[in-house]
Amino acid sequence: MATLHEAAAAAGVPFEEPRTPLERDFDTGEINLHYLEWGRAGAPPVLLLHGFAQTAHSWDFVALSLSDFYRVFAVDARGHGDSDWSAVHDYSRDAHLRDLDALLGHLRFKSVAAIGLSMGGRTAYALAARHPGVVKALVIVDVGPVIMASGRARIRNFVQLPDERDSYEDFVRAVHAYQPLRSVDQIRATLRHNVRQTPNGKWTWKYDRVLRDPNFRRPASSPDEEWALIKSIECPTLVVRGEMSDVLSSETATEMTKAIRNADYAEVVGAGHIVPGDNPAGFIHAVRPWLTARYQ
Repeated sequence: MATLHEAAAAAGVPFEEPRTPLERDFDTGEINLHYLEWGRAGAPPVLLLHGFAQTAHSWDFVALSLSDFYRVFAVDARGHGDSDWSAVHDYSRDAHLRDLDALLGHLRFKSVAAIGLSMGGRTAYALAARHPGVVKALVIVDVGPVIMASGRARIRNFVQLPDERDSYEDFVRAVHAYQPLRSVDQIRATLRHNVRQTPNGKWTWKYDRVLRDPNFRRPASSPDEEWALIKSIECPTLVVRGEMSDVLSSETATEMTKAIRNADYAEVVGAGHIVPGDNPAGFIHAVRPWLTARYQ
């Protein structure tokens, strides 16, 4: 597998020597929440929230780039990565927000910047709406009140594919077919954080299997409720869309930018829905200067 150093260099992320995050665990009172910590103590904190079926390591290239200037925390959402699964299958946004409330209290942050992709993006903008005095800058990545049907169907079809495979390489091939904008080498280097080997020698996803059950439904809010959250955001906000996204339309992204009091918009070329993974260098180029100008 490619090293993080090699993968980051290929993504156009400069750094002088390989760096790895600190692995942390925190008991929220409901679950054990796992997260990664990058950067130096005392730097302005940045919270990274991944998308559905991903992990905190989905942000490795981004966290590495930001860690020179910020203290970066990438969180495994409940039921994902190395965080606990919910014993009662509570994967609502309110549950994710409870986990973050507990974590932010534990870390004693008075202010934070939040960057969220997809599922994590919806959690991030709800966090900003709920805590306007705490979230001082917000980056919403390829998600909004209205989701395009084509992207929703593509994700659902992938999630419901066979979830146990004979080898790691079988998983690499399946993910590459789903995310062809990412190279096979990049997927091979990063997928190891998303899957685990079972006692029978096969491979499966780390995230809670109930989330792949076609009969399981996470609580959903209406577009009107989502727009109300968007319109209540007070902090500087950057709306980021992948140029080839089939989840967030350019029309919805533009409408979001207009609805938020203090918002900017960036479209990352060569990227679909998983913007930081599809084009890490392009995503960093859009986000890092904006953070520098908007959040200190």
